[in-house]
Amino acid sequence: MEIPLFNDIVIIFLLSIAVLFLCHRLRIPAIVGFLITGVLAGPYGLQLVGKVHEVEILAEIGVVLLLFTIGLEFSLKELLRIKRAVFLGGLLQVVLTIGVTFVIARVFGQAFGESIFFGFLVSLSSTAIVLKLLQEKAEVDSPHGRTSLAILIFQDVIVVPMLLFTPLLAGTAENISQSLLILLLKAVGIITLVMLSAAYIVPYLLYQITRTRSRELFLLSVVVICFSVAWLTFSMGLSLALGAFLAGLIISESEYSYQAIGNILPLRDIFTSFFFVSIGMLLNVSFLFKQPLLIAAITLGVLLVKTVTAGCATLLMGFPLRIVILVGMSLSQVGEFSFVLSKTGIEYGLLSENTYQLFLSVSILTMAATPFVVNLMPHVAEAVSRVPLPQKLRSGLFPMSKSEKTDEKVHLKDHLIIIGFGLNGQNVARASKIAGIPYMIIEMNPETIRRERIKGEPIFYGDAIQEAVLEHAAIREARVIVIAISDPVATRRIVAVTKKLNPKVYIIARTRFLQEMRNLYELGAEEVIPEEFETSVEIFTRVLMKYLIPRDEIDRFIAEVRSDGYQIFRSHIRDSTSFTDLGLQLPDMEVTSFRVDEHSSMVGKTLSQIGLRKNYGVTLLAIRRDSRVLSNPEGEITICAHDVLIILGSPDKIADITSLFRANQGMQ
Repeated sequence: MEIPLFNDIVIIFLLSIAVLFLCHRLRIPAIVGFLITGVLAGPYGLQLVGKVHEVEILAEIGVVLLLFTIGLEFSLKELLRIKRAVFLGGLLQVVLTIGVTFVIARVFGQAFGESIFFGFLVSLSSTAIVLKLLQEKAEVDSPHGRTSLAILIFQDVIVVPMLLFTPLLAGTAENISQSLLILLLKAVGIITLVMLSAAYIVPYLLYQITRTRSRELFLLSVVVICFSVAWLTFSMGLSLALGAFLAGLIISESEYSYQAIGNILPLRDIFTSFFFVSIGMLLNVSFLFKQPLLIAAITLGVLLVKTVTAGCATLLMGFPLRIVILVGMSLSQVGEFSFVLSKTGIEYGLLSENTYQLFLSVSILTMAATPFVVNLMPHVAEAVSRVPLPQKLRSGLFPMSKSEKTDEKVHLKDHLIIIGFGLNGQNVARASKIAGIPYMIIEMNPETIRRERIKGEPIFYGDAIQEAVLEHAAIREARVIVIAISDPVATRRIVAVTKKLNPKVYIIARTRFLQEMRNLYELGAEEVIPEEFETSVEIFTRVLMKYLIPRDEIDRFIAEVRSDGYQIFRSHIRDSTSFTDLGLQLPDMEVTSFRVDEHSSMVGKTLSQIGLRKNYGVTLLAIRRDSRVLSNPEGEITICAHDVLIILGSPDKIADITSLFRANQGMQ
């Protein structure tokens, strides 16, 4: 018995393996490899695949699963937080792109309706490609990642009104106002359903399913939720991908979202590959080679127009120039929903067969160029930042009311600067407030700034890679700077600029991956906290606690693991030694501080009586008492409650003395 689709799937996978292996050796992005696979296997290539339509169905499943996982990693709260970027940024990007494309098309003699329709096609970007690339770079949560996602969400929604307007442009529309009203009512109904499902229905349903402890039942339930919501939105005239994203948002509000992501990821990666292969199958290579210069010129024009229009939309939202460039270049390609829209255009006579093939060639080339554009955009942003442009343009056009302005320079000394006010930045600020440490926050999200200023937080708007922004935060007088953002390129730039302005400041940087650590240490960071490493430490700590391992032994283990795990990245040589980086100069030693509990047995005893060096093998460097610092303390000094002792010692010795500072703990 012959199964044609199965044969085609095997051919696609075998060809993909060969092409991707070659692309990997040549350092060509995987997405381009899948597009090449589609070109080779498709009807315009070697004609190895016969069931092209069935492959397109598998590709649609891939887009659904991709948007579903994006929704899982997102949340309704996060979506509401970026609503301004969705509606304002998305609307500006779409309108500007349609307007510019319309003018260009009219100049070249196209009819009015066709010119607007070309604008529709060009205004949409590829959600699948952009989000996949941002995920690979761990930049979905960065300012340009969130802004790009917001605009893409708007594009996925606006494609439906575009489909409704297409007959009007062709002069065959009937009662379009009624269709738009019905669409609006459907959208309100879907939003209501999503809110109710996220709050009540899905958490209860998944709780009952997880009680069975059946992995198969949980996976099947998650897939059914995804496909059901996608089918519901599709049946109401919206896109499958939008429904899948909403399904992900629904589950993201429950405690089962991480398990769902783990189960779906393998399926997503397999089916997403079909999407890129199916796009490559559409490309008519012979048509491409007939007019290579024309197609290349139009492709470059589309990339440029979309970069400028998306960048202008981001600029008008108030973001600084670097984010403007990153968002503009990220959204410079033509999207997958443009193909759906183009088929409607053919149906109503807005696209001829020749124009359709030209559109396909240009669109696929912009998609193929996207990985290279995304890799290039940090370098372009850095090069543009060196150009002497007006400060207003470089720092952003964010309009602040008089009560929000911070034109006067901050007057602080020995303070903490927090860059980025996400979850990590908020926790650092909360701890600093409790400890009485003065701090200043630099953030680039206008909505976050407005919200936090109302709460009284010392926060102001700016891109911290710019010297003027750091100068405003009194970087030369700061003692510590914490970089808590999700943009690895920006983090490196901030570390370099910070060390240039204040070589003595102590830099603590957060990064997603271990491979980022060496670069940050070489640039001058004193501490780099890799999230994936710390997550593994925390997980294993919980495991040890479950096995009832004593807490002091767990603390010793953590200290040793961190010392071993970070040491390889701290091997670079510094020109000078300061008290703050003493621990880096002595790789087997740590500098840490302990606060003496008021009920500790150390209270009231002198340093000679305690004998930290003799009895415990550690060295006391200083005592911080209230606002005073007692350096090189003598043996006759008496320890008081709430003193902070700064200790130098090996990780295991420091772990041993932890209990001395707690209440009701005896000494040797």
